[in-house]
Amino acid sequence: MTASNEPARGAGTTTGRRPARGGTGAKTSAAAAFSLVFGVAALFSTLTAILATIGLILGIIGIILGVFGLKMARRPGVTGRGVAIGGLVLSILAVLLGLALAAGISTFANNEKAVNRLEQQVDDLRDKLDD
Repeated sequence: MTASNEPARGAGTTTGRRPARGGTGAKTSAAAAFSLVFGVAALFSTLTAILATIGLILGIIGIILGVFGLKMARRPGVTGRGVAIGGLVLSILAVLLGLALAAGISTFANNEKAVNRLEQQVDDLRDKLDD
């Protein structure tokens, strides 16, 4: 119980990281947020295989923004370290997948036996469809 002239427990105080009324709180770094957006877009684009080159470009942009986001998150009053790390990881993953896909396609295209096998399978499918 509290006396009538004492304020209730916790009244008028702020807890945690919330600022008092009229104050400004910590803001998430815009570069970190954009890094996450570009990382997700790059990963989806790369996984479609058709848009892999776009995913590769988006991934590189995401990596650059992630590095800037990490640097900006060190400033006082700026948050977003976890967001920047997430964007950086997704962007790096998208770039690695895009490069692996490009290497696989170029290796396959340069292998004459594999190309001939693929052409034979396509011809067999055409013959089956014509019947």
